[in-house]
Amino acid sequence: MAVFAKLPPFDPADPLGLDDQLDAEDLAIRDTVRTWAADRVLPYVAGWFEEGELPDIRGLARELGGIGALGMSLTGYGCAGASAVQYGLACLELEAADSGIRSLVSVQGSLAMYAIHSFGSEEQKQHWLPDMASGDVIGCFGLTEPDHGSDPAGMRTYAKRDGSGGDWVLNGRKMWITNGSVAGVAVVWAQTDDGIRGFVVPTSAPGFSAPEIKHKWSLRASVTSELVLDDVRLPADAVLPDVTGLRGPLSCLSHARYGIVWGAMGAARSCFEAAVDYAKTREQFGRPIGGFQLTQAKLADMAVELHKGILLAHHLGRRMDAGRLRPEQVSFGKLNNVREAIDICRTARTILGANGISLEYPVMRHAANLESVLTYEGTVEMHQLVLGKALTGLDAFR
Repeated sequence: MAVFAKLPPFDPADPLGLDDQLDAEDLAIRDTVRTWAADRVLPYVAGWFEEGELPDIRGLARELGGIGALGMSLTGYGCAGASAVQYGLACLELEAADSGIRSLVSVQGSLAMYAIHSFGSEEQKQHWLPDMASGDVIGCFGLTEPDHGSDPAGMRTYAKRDGSGGDWVLNGRKMWITNGSVAGVAVVWAQTDDGIRGFVVPTSAPGFSAPEIKHKWSLRASVTSELVLDDVRLPADAVLPDVTGLRGPLSCLSHARYGIVWGAMGAARSCFEAAVDYAKTREQFGRPIGGFQLTQAKLADMAVELHKGILLAHHLGRRMDAGRLRPEQVSFGKLNNVREAIDICRTARTILGANGISLEYPVMRHAANLESVLTYEGTVEMHQLVLGKALTGLDAFR
């Protein structure tokens, strides 16, 4: 007769027992970020969203730097050197508060800082990264253009040398750039006579401007900007020396997309928890609606997709920490988790009924934000084509 050990109790917040895979440092980092978000974001974010602004973003950036959240998976130069799983846990907790806050951290660390850390000269790293890690300098990442989003190879921003070995002169526009209007430095990708190159652009440079984009119905608690480069003159050493071509920006995007795999599940978790709490207290026909079969079916399906997504994020994180994560696998994660997160948010809205559209609850705010997350850093269609090429060996882009 088989003897079974006593099973641990079922934890509704962690039905797959994924916390068992986390060590004390992982849990401490997660709890630090969760506590910061609960104190500094959740009490205010509905108001920020309603007003369409993120007040004191520089102060928030310094606070995030203070808890080691900026460039946290990078090593040296004041960065925390955290694991990929630890960075993912931070992204999940930040986006459970709001996608705009996670976007601030992702663009700072996984795009702007990652580009300088991976492809910059030692002088560029020493000059920029410590102040970016502390939050004293905010960075942005200029790749998308008004006419070139999913097709970055067609970018029109151009950098031309002014004489042999002389300065670079940049002209062009970038669009939908997170942090642009508050950044102290921009990593800008531009065509050159030798291919696409990255440039470290101080935003104080003459000819650089970053008007903020208003009238958004998504990511309202986030600074989104256009970048305008009008004869911006940079010294010869402003170019990132260690990369040419799309490999540079695409590797940065892959790192940032990895964070989105986790972050989307944070938004989904927030909506799921709101739906569960509401279902247990909202009464119709003389009983809590959570006791009705249709509501329980919705909650069960939401829980399954939520925790499958978190399990996928954990798996990809372990692969990244082992140096085995491929870009196609990141596409797999972003495609699945953002789509499922949106479905979870929409189902949560139905459980909350009319209250689901009120900013008193987080559901509609997260759902609106995720419409942007679905598009940026690779649309659903682009990630489908990445996977389609990997599955068939046939390139749909050419």
